[in-house]
Amino acid sequence: MSDPVLDASALLAWLNGEPDAGPVAEVLVTGAAISSVNLSEVIAKLVDADGAERKIREVLDSLDLDVETFDRDDVYETGILRPATLALSLSLGDRACLALGARLAQPVMTADRSWADVKLGVEVVLIR
Repeated sequence: MSDPVLDASALLAWLNGEPDAGPVAEVLVTGAAISSVNLSEVIAKLVDADGAERKIREVLDSLDLDVETFDRDDVYETGILRPATLALSLSLGDRACLALGARLAQPVMTADRSWADVKLGVEVVLIR
C-alpha cells in the first residue's frame, strides 16, 4: 500500500490502543499523511479525554506524520464533496481527509465503516 492519509478516527483508534488498529501501527512505521483539520480533531478528542497539552504534543510530535496544510484547493474540494457525501453523513473532517487523499493520489485509512460506500475515486481502507 502507498503511504496512506489517516482519518482522525484511524489515528484515534491507534492512540486509544484499540485491537483493530494494527494497520494504523504498520503505516505509522512506514509513513503516513494527515490533514491539519484531522489532526486538530484528534487533538480536540484527546483534550476532551482530559489530556494535558504537553503530553499530547509529546505523543503526536513523536509520530512520523506528514501534516498537510488545509490549503485553498483543499477548502474548495472539501466543500465540493458535500453533495456526493451527504447521504453518508460525512463531516467536514471526513471530507477534508478524502480531499487530501485525492490530492495526494493516496488511499485514505479510517475506522468509520460508513466510508465503505464512498465512491469518489479515492481508495478507502477500513481498519474495522
